[in-house]
Amino acid sequence: MTTPTAEPSDPFGTARLREATLRSWRDSPTRLTEDTNVERDLRVGAYRDRLFVELAQNAADAAMAAGKPGRVKVSLVDSELRFANTGAPLDARGVASLASLRASGKTGDTVGRFGVGFAAVRTVSDEPCVVSVTGGVRFSAERTRQAVGTGGDVPVLRLPWPALADVPAGFDTEVRLPLRDGVDGRALLGELARDVADLLLALPWLGEFDVDGRVWTRDTDGDLVAIRGPEGETRWLIHRGDVVWAVPVGADGTPKPLEEDVLHAPTPTDDGLSLPARLLASVPVEPSRRRALPGPELVKALEAAAEEYVGLVRSLPAEHRFALVPVPGFPKSTVDAQLRDAVLEVLSGQPWLSTRDGNEVSGRQGRVLDVDVPGLSALLADLVPGLLEGPAQVLKAVAVQVIGIEEVLETLTGVTRDPGWWQEVYAALSIAVESHALAVERLDGLPVPLSDGRTLPGARGCLLVEGSAELLDLLSDVDIPGLRLVHPAASHPLLERLGAKHADARELLNADQLRDAVERSVEDVRSGLDGTTLAGAVLRLIADCGDDAPRWVGALALPGTDTWRRADELVLPASPLLDIFDEEVFEEDGAMDVLDEDFAEDWPPSTLVAAGVLDSFALVVDDEPHEPDHDLPDEEAWWDSLPEPPSTLVAIRDLDLVADDAWPAAVKLLAARPETWHALRAPHGHAAWWIAQYAVLGGAAPNEWRLPGADLAGLFDEVPDVGLGEDLLRITGVRADLRLSGVDEARDLLDRLADPDRVISPGLATRAYDAVVESGMDPGVPRAVRAADGSVVDDALVLDVPWVAGALDPDRYVVAPEEPERLADLLDLPLASTEEARVVSEGEYAPWAELPALKLVADQLGIRLPDGGVLVHDPLTVRIQDAEHDVQWWSDDRLHAADTSEGLARAFAWAAGRWPDRHLITALLDDPSPRTLLA
Repeated sequence: MTTPTAEPSDPFGTARLREATLRSWRDSPTRLTEDTNVERDLRVGAYRDRLFVELAQNAADAAMAAGKPGRVKVSLVDSELRFANTGAPLDARGVASLASLRASGKTGDTVGRFGVGFAAVRTVSDEPCVVSVTGGVRFSAERTRQAVGTGGDVPVLRLPWPALADVPAGFDTEVRLPLRDGVDGRALLGELARDVADLLLALPWLGEFDVDGRVWTRDTDGDLVAIRGPEGETRWLIHRGDVVWAVPVGADGTPKPLEEDVLHAPTPTDDGLSLPARLLASVPVEPSRRRALPGPELVKALEAAAEEYVGLVRSLPAEHRFALVPVPGFPKSTVDAQLRDAVLEVLSGQPWLSTRDGNEVSGRQGRVLDVDVPGLSALLADLVPGLLEGPAQVLKAVAVQVIGIEEVLETLTGVTRDPGWWQEVYAALSIAVESHALAVERLDGLPVPLSDGRTLPGARGCLLVEGSAELLDLLSDVDIPGLRLVHPAASHPLLERLGAKHADARELLNADQLRDAVERSVEDVRSGLDGTTLAGAVLRLIADCGDDAPRWVGALALPGTDTWRRADELVLPASPLLDIFDEEVFEEDGAMDVLDEDFAEDWPPSTLVAAGVLDSFALVVDDEPHEPDHDLPDEEAWWDSLPEPPSTLVAIRDLDLVADDAWPAAVKLLAARPETWHALRAPHGHAAWWIAQYAVLGGAAPNEWRLPGADLAGLFDEVPDVGLGEDLLRITGVRADLRLSGVDEARDLLDRLADPDRVISPGLATRAYDAVVESGMDPGVPRAVRAADGSVVDDALVLDVPWVAGALDPDRYVVAPEEPERLADLLDLPLASTEEARVVSEGEYAPWAELPALKLVADQLGIRLPDGGVLVHDPLTVRIQDAEHDVQWWSDDRLHAADTSEGLARAFAWAAGRWPDRHLITALLDDPSPRTLLA
């Protein structure tokens, strides 16, 4: 600072002040020493780092005195630190205060205003100066030494001198501090820049702070104070009462609790605080203003501050108030311990906690869960009075009652709520489980609402339904006793972790409880219950399974034209069966009814068919049939006709309902569907067996007709034209051969053979008897038999040996090439070999080897000559049935042959085991030439 050439004016009477001080030093030499020691103590002790705090307080007091927010500008000019401010200018009283180390000019609410704190300038300068629009004053260590005539340390601030008042434009006062050697002015500005935001907050009468061109401002909007500076904005929420509490907040109002701070009285002290908010209060402080002054007044002041703290807490939204609860920890000072205890006591006793039912309670009145489950408290508001949503560990500090999740589960047991409410509860709990804040085991017994309206304790054994939205909606109203279906609106993955299992449509369809409900559904509907819900749910399950359903769903009650019936007793309104089944079938109490048309329009035909409703003929399938219990017509008779029980049963239902005149159409319908066509062709199947015997084609059963061209003329008439091709006629049982499918057919065949009005060839008759034998059935003894000549006789022999045929007329025996003994049993006739007969002619024994003609034949045919020989007769006569007959050959204990080519050939063929070659042997005996053999 340039030294003026002329002595400035002295408006503040500095000469008088100097004279008074020098006189006191002369009158009491120890006073100089005392003042020197006091100023040194203030410089190196109490105010060693409070330069800008004290200057800012003076600036704030000046602004308050002027009644207008003040501005401050701090700059470094060469090696001089300058602190300019607006507000009330320097006056004589202020100058007197500056020059007094023991007195202050403060009045009213001022916090500084040139009190003892001005001594802080001595920490950096030996030549401080204050200039104002009203005049200036300066202090000087050198001039003080000259005035007292001594060297060394002197009390600089005791002797003021006038100074030129050249104040910067726009400001009212400026403190100028020529820095002593070793003081870093730039470092001082850096320290100020770090603290200026806190100063603006603590000193509300300061509105702007300029530090070497960097500007900070303070704006107030209600309870919000914004401190804006070069590096951004800091917002504080303020509560003003007897004290000021402040907490930093974000742009959205979210508090940013302080982790550590100091007591501000209202400028910073050295008393550390651990509260989340800043306290600015006029509490008793030591003269140095560095620490609070212990004593009753401080205790009272801290208790009052604590009472105001709840006001700051309540100014926050309810969800953010917990942030201002002091966290446990070691106190940072004695003041911190006292203040924190007082704050917790206030928060424990005064209402500030917002409960979920809309009330505010004190800490002691509140209740909180022992785990943090966001959103759960809101759901439980009307069930747990005083319940809060917040961190339990924090709220314990304010005496909130902590309740366990188990207690909540007990409260929920028996509670009736909408399923959607339960789903929200599960969602809230799930978040806590996923974050490991809550062990899932603690939720055993959590109530679960079921689709039937019940609420059960615990999810174990319950089913979480998967499927279409329509299915979930239907199941939400269905009542299936024993089937623990979680209400779809309450379904949540948490329940699976608690033991519930997922069940898709297929699994539900296989549930025993659903089967029981379906099987009694008709009875339930007829007793007055509504079957619509169950019917819709089951049909939706079938649709979601791709129309694949177990057979028992055919018991499902569905609406018919007049009443509800089993699904498998109903026919689709557009089904071709309506024209095929007998009209009586659809009469009241008939075997069938037609599905209600309006109901049928609501579902795809494939779904209704899968449920058992008939569109065409339905199948009966059993992969492991053990007995005839499938409700098929004449099933036991069919079963008995089988050579062995079937390994798999595939049959066709309701064949007995077809009208007599509709069988051609019925057969065509059966052939048009692959599944029924397969059933018709099943080996030994019930469908083909029953149709063959009981269907009606041209007025008779199919097995009473033969196909055109079948070699069965006489036994069966040719089928008339009924509009079916040969393949369909064959599959229905119209005969192409003599195969028999049951005992009734075998009995019918024997009756036809015994009918004298039928003209049947001998060969066909023989084949017919063979067919009966091969069937293995026992049709009973017929009234008559068909003899070898085609005639019908009451008595005959069953030819079991060929030689007897030469002794009897063809009308006396029945030919049975295969199993004659079995045929004799079936026809109750004797065997020809048992008939009493004997050879009455004499014969001559001839070994085979001595018959040259036979030896030649044997050689030609490559036949080894049998052992033994034959009795040759001329003629060979046998007595049988009281009559004698000449025959070609015979066999009793010995072999006999007439002395003819035919007789010898038959006997030789029998003995050699070459019976089929008997005619060739005869020809060779007559003409042994190669031509005979080759021909």
